[in-house]
Amino acid sequence: MQPEPLHVGGSAPGAIRVADRVREAVAAGRPVLALESTILTHGLPRPRNLEVGLETEALVRDAGVEPATIGVVGGVPVVGLDDDDIRRLCTADGVVKASTRDLPVARAQGLDAGTTVAATAWLAHRAGIRVFSTGGLGGVHRGAGETFDESADLPALAAAPITVVSAGVKSILDIGATLERLETLGITVVGYRTDRFPGFYVADAGFGVPARVESAAEAATVARSRDALGLPAAVLVANPIAEAEQLDPAEHERVLAEALRAADAAGVTGRDTTPFLLDVVQRATGGRSLEVNLAVYRGNARLGAEIARELAG
Repeated sequence: MQPEPLHVGGSAPGAIRVADRVREAVAAGRPVLALESTILTHGLPRPRNLEVGLETEALVRDAGVEPATIGVVGGVPVVGLDDDDIRRLCTADGVVKASTRDLPVARAQGLDAGTTVAATAWLAHRAGIRVFSTGGLGGVHRGAGETFDESADLPALAAAPITVVSAGVKSILDIGATLERLETLGITVVGYRTDRFPGFYVADAGFGVPARVESAAEAATVARSRDALGLPAAVLVANPIAEAEQLDPAEHERVLAEALRAADAAGVTGRDTTPFLLDVVQRATGGRSLEVNLAVYRGNARLGAEIARELAG
């Protein structure tokens, strides 16, 4: 089911750049792990973003896996940013956030961009990468019954048969509705050593998962089974943050309620909602939510690397 990595089907030559080290690893069947770049361009302050970007690549490489951080540089989507590319995206002004719908505009206007889960998953799959680690997915927003506000991450994963490691979805979302959409879209969800669906900042978002796996090897077996059946959607491995590292659940509920009231009072809607809420949560927790964010990201990168090794093996 994996596409040819040497030429992105239907794309003009040069439309997508795959780093030689990534292309060679995919062609040789060595493990590769895709990483998204919006956590660097829009999720972390400078200079912490650059430190995290380079540290995460080193963590993955030390695990025996080729890291492939994905972003857009000068309008060209790059699968496997080099250190200079990462430095540019982490330090330049005017870097935008690009979902799949934004890639044509970024290309036409020569923009630098961090890629969302949707864009990263699509680009990773087109390059032949089988595993992708992120922090938390987007999903169905609260009040979506009136606004129809749903992240492009969900339909993108319905069309990209890769394995995605995530700490569930961000707790600012309508998690119950998001789980319903994941089911409707045919995205397989398994909990990693848990029966509960994580909510990014907390290990248990209050909902169960339909299945669980106990190891990276079991997660890889689920992915291989999906491929054998010819199913077109992602396998989502929901990897909860350790309880010792999560935000206190009671504090989380209080801060989230405050953030939602602040967004309503400010009239914040649409794509501005998520960054607004996350900023309120960060300030209300004195920056502790940022440390949770980093713990989530590192944990998902480690597990993603393990799964990539199992699939390559």
